[in-house]
Amino acid sequence: MRVPIRMISVATTIFWVFLIAFAITAVYSVRDVSFNMGEPQSTLTQDNMMILSLPFTVANRGFYNIGLLSVTTQISDEEGGVIADNSTTLPVVRIGEQATLVHNVTINATDFLWRNQNYLFDDASFLVNMSLGMRIAEVIPVQVSTNVSMSWGAPFYNFSLGTPELGSFDSTPLRVTVPLSFENHAFFDVACALRVQMYNAYGSLVGDTQTSVNAAQHSSYNGFVEFYVPQGEMTDTGRFEVLFLTPPFDSGQLEVHYG
Repeated sequence: MRVPIRMISVATTIFWVFLIAFAITAVYSVRDVSFNMGEPQSTLTQDNMMILSLPFTVANRGFYNIGLLSVTTQISDEEGGVIADNSTTLPVVRIGEQATLVHNVTINATDFLWRNQNYLFDDASFLVNMSLGMRIAEVIPVQVSTNVSMSWGAPFYNFSLGTPELGSFDSTPLRVTVPLSFENHAFFDVACALRVQMYNAYGSLVGDTQTSVNAAQHSSYNGFVEFYVPQGEMTDTGRFEVLFLTPPFDSGQLEVHYG
C-alpha cells in the first residue's frame, strides 16, 4: 500500500504546482492584455433613436485565450433613474490576436424627452457606470468597473422670444414680428416645426402662427416669427406658448412672457 499512497502524494504535489503556476501565469497574462477605447460616436436615427457607440480594441499578448469578453454600460440621470443599459460580448480573443468590439447603447429620444422636458432646454450631466468582464484562459473570471460623467447638450438651449415689434401702426390687422433665438448644444442637427401662440395681458389669444427652424449641431439660430394681431387687442405685456410639433421634440411645450 505504500507505493500507491506515495504516487498519490506525488500526483497531488504536481497538481498543486501546476495550479499555482497556472494562477501566477494567468495573473501576469492579464498585464499583457491591452484595451483601448476609440472616440465615442453619437447618432440620431430617422426613427428617433439616439445611439451611443463605444469602440473597444483588445490586444491579447498574454499566455492564454480570453473568453467571454463583455462590456456593460448603464446610463443614469441626475436623480438616479436609469435611462438606458446594454451589454456586448465577444466569445473569445485568442493568444496573439487583436479584436474590436463595438458597444452600442440605444436611447429612445421621444421617451427620453417626454420623461423630462427640461432636457430640451437645459444642459445636463449623466452618470455612466461601465464594467468590463472576461475569463482568463476562458476559466478565471476578472471584472473591473468605473463611473464616468457624460454631458448632455440641450437642442434648444437658451430658447428666447424677444419683444414684439410692430411692423405697421395703421394696418388692419397689425403685423407683429418677434425675434426667436436659441443655441443647439446637441450632438445632432435640429429640424423642427414650431407653433407659437400669442396671448395679450388679458389672456386672450391674439395671434397663432407656425414656423420651421433648422440649426446644425453646436450652432446658434436667429430668426423671427410673425403674427397678424387684430386692432385694439395688442398689449404691452403678455405671453407666448410654444409647441414643438416635430418628433422627437413634440413632447415639449414652453411658456415665454414678454413686456
